[in-house]
Amino acid sequence: MIARATRHNKVFAALVAASAGIAVGSFPCVAQQGPDGAAPSDLQTPLEMQRPVEPEPDIAAPAEIDHLLAELARPDQPGWEQIEQSILREWSHSGSASMDLLLLRGRKAMAEGDLDAAIEHFTALTDHAPDFAEGWNARATAYFYAGYYGLSISDIQHALMLNPRHFGALSGLGFMLDTLGYESEALEALRAVEAIHPHRPEVIDAIERLEKTVEGERL
Repeated sequence: MIARATRHNKVFAALVAASAGIAVGSFPCVAQQGPDGAAPSDLQTPLEMQRPVEPEPDIAAPAEIDHLLAELARPDQPGWEQIEQSILREWSHSGSASMDLLLLRGRKAMAEGDLDAAIEHFTALTDHAPDFAEGWNARATAYFYAGYYGLSISDIQHALMLNPRHFGALSGLGFMLDTLGYESEALEALRAVEAIHPHRPEVIDAIERLEKTVEGERL
């Protein structure tokens, strides 16, 4: 997995380096609630673009994931939403039924607004399956909702080291950096998302806005 991360591209390495200085301990904690002041009711967020579905027993081969990602990257892909969900579902397979259950329980707790329980489940998952990228990404989402932005960014870094093409983790990093005022770094992160997944409207809109802010109006 680390070898695959090294081969991904230079943008990924730059993003990790840029975010390394703003990780754990850099930001104050806020109340345990979503950005709109309410506990999350669903997981369709920039950090975790998937609802809590029950993992299926079969795990796709890497070649199948590569094919799905290649199809997703096509700008003229009309079925991108179905492909996105297929990829996210496959990334939710740890290879262990007990680890998949921890992921499912954590997602359920997060959807119900019990962030403490969600973090406990996801922490158990990352402790017992440290090579499972989705465990880190899921806990990053819970930390984000709890207001622990430094911890969230740190977990996103772990997820991206294991799965550098995780567009959900990358978009989460980008939107969080944007919220925290790191606009140049946010733009790089969201451009990396666009290279993998050029279809999400919120990503496209954010890139256009950040380009105007960071690079100025284009003639």
